[in-house]
Amino acid sequence: MRNFVNKRAASLQPSGIRKFFDIVQKMEGAISLGVGEPDFVTPWNVRDAAIRSLQRGYTQYTGNRGLLELRELISRYLQERFGVCYPPERTIVTVGASEAIDLALRAVCDVGDEILVPEPSYVSYAPAVILAGGTPVAVKCSAENDFILTPEIMEAAITPKTKAVILAYPNNPTGAVMTRGQVEAIIPVIEKHDLLVISDEIYAELTYTDKHASIASMGNMAERTVLINGFSKAFAMTGWRVGFVCAPKEIDEAMFKIHQYTILCAPHMSQRAAVCALKDGFSDGFSVVEEMRAEYCRRGGFLVNALNSLGLKCFKPKGAFYVFPSVEKTGLDGEGFANALLEKCKVAVVPGAAFGAAGVNHVRCSYATSMRNLTIAVERISDFVNGL
Repeated sequence: MRNFVNKRAASLQPSGIRKFFDIVQKMEGAISLGVGEPDFVTPWNVRDAAIRSLQRGYTQYTGNRGLLELRELISRYLQERFGVCYPPERTIVTVGASEAIDLALRAVCDVGDEILVPEPSYVSYAPAVILAGGTPVAVKCSAENDFILTPEIMEAAITPKTKAVILAYPNNPTGAVMTRGQVEAIIPVIEKHDLLVISDEIYAELTYTDKHASIASMGNMAERTVLINGFSKAFAMTGWRVGFVCAPKEIDEAMFKIHQYTILCAPHMSQRAAVCALKDGFSDGFSVVEEMRAEYCRRGGFLVNALNSLGLKCFKPKGAFYVFPSVEKTGLDGEGFANALLEKCKVAVVPGAAFGAAGVNHVRCSYATSMRNLTIAVERISDFVNGL
């Protein structure tokens, strides 16, 4: 019998994150610093809105773009929080930000097109480019440059085949944030080479120094930017699967057709919950978001100080909820460190190589867990490092 598996799919490696997640699920007494999911429960008012929507019989499909009320609120949210202007008619409510990433790449990529992927970066970008028929081009960002994308390293990676760049700040896995000035510095390179920007801003609310600077808010960049965001991280709604994508007209229309044929619409009750999250956020100044941000900042500071005290050199995150320490001093690479730490001390971290070759001597630790768990995890990591 011939091999029926698509060559692109066959070429992909399993997720480096999920491997450790699956092991921890079966390991008694293990502490996971591996999964990028808020440990906060979705606020009750949001859950209640979903319950009430079910009680009222809102169980049908919505329109393909999503509820108009939600899209109007998203448009207002982007304008008021980040100074970004996209109208509701150029907004698609998606099944999480993950679908939005897939839609953007499938709408844009032709076979052979190169997409710049700054690394370390979220594990799904390169595979999504491959599945869309494009070629991911890793652009190495280093701790020496605070893991930001500079004009120089971007320029060096561009070829005549380059079509777009993925911009993912605040960054998973490093916690890096690009300031407004740093974002403005790469715009001339983008315009010079006539590139599209795919800007994944899922952690936009979770910054600890400067307010998030969206490239879509600068000059005419909204007309060459696909903006991706959602409710999973800032609103503690990972399981609800509600994201959104805004884009220039031609790209929006292409994404909408793909969405129509493949997904139809995001879950109705989840959209009703998202409406509540934004409405109540506008009413109370997004107090729930602010409370979570403050707690993440406290936890991140604790973890960075602890890891640095162990000699695991750690960049101080300015956003998201991850730290990305170097484990080079232990004599192990990230994979070896993560495997041994889990086996000997029952603490799960993610090998940095899961986020690209630039992370091979690092591990990612999520501080989206309780201070109690972080304290125990640090004690175990200390025992492990001191025992090497």
